[in-house]
Amino acid sequence: MHNYQRILNLLSLLQKKSFFLLGPRATGKSFLIREQLAKQALIFNLLRSEVYLKLSANPWELEAMIDAGMAQHKSKYVVIDEIQKVPHLLDEVHRLIEERKIHFLLTGSSARKLKHGHANLLAGRAWTANLFPLCYSEIPNFNLEHYLRFGGLPAVYASQDPLEELNAYVQTYLYEEIQAESLVRKLPQFSRFLTVAALANGQMLNFTQIANDSGVPASTVREYYAILEDTLIGFMLTPWTKTVKRKAIATAKFYLFDTGVCHTLAQTKMLERNSDLYGRSFEHWIGMELRSYLSYRRINEPLHYWRSVHQHEVDFIIDDHIAIEVKATKKVTANDLKGLQCLEEEKKFKQLYLISHDSTAAKYGSIQCMHWKNFIELLWADEIV
Repeated sequence: MHNYQRILNLLSLLQKKSFFLLGPRATGKSFLIREQLAKQALIFNLLRSEVYLKLSANPWELEAMIDAGMAQHKSKYVVIDEIQKVPHLLDEVHRLIEERKIHFLLTGSSARKLKHGHANLLAGRAWTANLFPLCYSEIPNFNLEHYLRFGGLPAVYASQDPLEELNAYVQTYLYEEIQAESLVRKLPQFSRFLTVAALANGQMLNFTQIANDSGVPASTVREYYAILEDTLIGFMLTPWTKTVKRKAIATAKFYLFDTGVCHTLAQTKMLERNSDLYGRSFEHWIGMELRSYLSYRRINEPLHYWRSVHQHEVDFIIDDHIAIEVKATKKVTANDLKGLQCLEEEKKFKQLYLISHDSTAAKYGSIQCMHWKNFIELLWADEIV
């Protein structure tokens, strides 16, 4: 794997408290652990059959294994990779946190087995951190066109054949993993749903329409979306509904976790610069950067979108104070400002941004128009939020 410099600092978090590190498959959790913690922590990988078999049969042996490892390596911390493979191991982790004050890092690519298996979630004794696909600040010589088409999974972005990598990812991780964990009974039905969900990426959820398009009952569609959230393959963007002058729509949107995976599921052939699909992919990427930034900086502020019943819309809202509209246009026009101007009238927002490919910076009232690169660099320099 290309040695990208990831923003998330595992050691600084682990020094403070135990925590869960969650992220989709192939975002680089295991690689990051080896890079940052190989000399500071004992690492138990539950994907290794001998470790899995031993601890799944006898979870109480964890303490003896830790003692033996610490005596040999003088490690201060303990990592258990893929903890959802043995959820009941968390009872032992809980005890060792309480009795021995050991700090654990517990990684996983699915919260479903933990939540639905009634696993011990440590009752606040562990924080949660997330690892996402590569973001702008982690990629030297960032190429926007490449990222929008192929996404930010480390092995994909650096590959000489990203399409092959993406196809393998979809087949291996999405279909086989979900089937192996018995999350769905009918894989062909789920496959049709995934294609439709990818085509509807970033749009307001209409379960009835998606059910009709995929040939899946609406109740099953809701369950499938829950599976995507629990396995970290996507996330809901909830509506911001605090406008007074214009009634807001209260329907959520759903985004897949990566632009490349989205295009692969949707069977995208070409991403043409002037297409609607390019604009949606550009918006998708900005949303992912905002989500990654808030998570990595440990900023506990929700990300929303706003749309009025009269179709005025703003793509992203951070808490109640920052509004961000995203346009792929190379020349901003007055029409592009309408959604932000409607929110400006509410007099709730300290900052309003229009992000585009227009290289000319401008300000209209309290709305700042800037090129996407300037915005993203200011964001990661902590000058936006």
